[in-house]
Amino acid sequence: MSVNDECCPKFNPDPWADQEINWENKLFVRDRVKSIFHIPLNFGTVMTRNMSKIEATGAKADEQLLLSDENSLWGADVYIHVTKNVEDVNMVTLSGTFLSKVFEGPYKDISSWVKEMKEYVTSSSKEMKKLYFYYTTCPKCAKKYGRNYVVLLAQI
Repeated sequence: MSVNDECCPKFNPDPWADQEINWENKLFVRDRVKSIFHIPLNFGTVMTRNMSKIEATGAKADEQLLLSDENSLWGADVYIHVTKNVEDVNMVTLSGTFLSKVFEGPYKDISSWVKEMKEYVTSSSKEMKKLYFYYTTCPKCAKKYGRNYVVLLAQI
């Protein structure tokens, strides 16, 4: 990889900060990552497998959007936004209203971010149905950019 190549584009937090977002049938590839206590074990393998199919189909979205549903200590569902159907993968759509909040820092702070997100939803007189994590860059690129942004999206 040359110095000019980017694995992950630099993230602009402004459009995601304290927003209400509405999605109607937003298209995603969904897969499962194995974890131990929320630490992913096969994330790279899952992403490589799916991205090769997404790119071969020409379904890669211009804006990278990868959501994680941390629904178990032993695994998470990952959602990769695509522009059209991809064969031989699990396709899903997400619809609804979401409140977003941007956090920055080490992953060890996630529990405090979740607490702050719950307080944000409650202060907006809303009820959270589901919580998704939008990891904006891989750890290598976060280190390169000097910022580790994570967006929490609360479906309300």
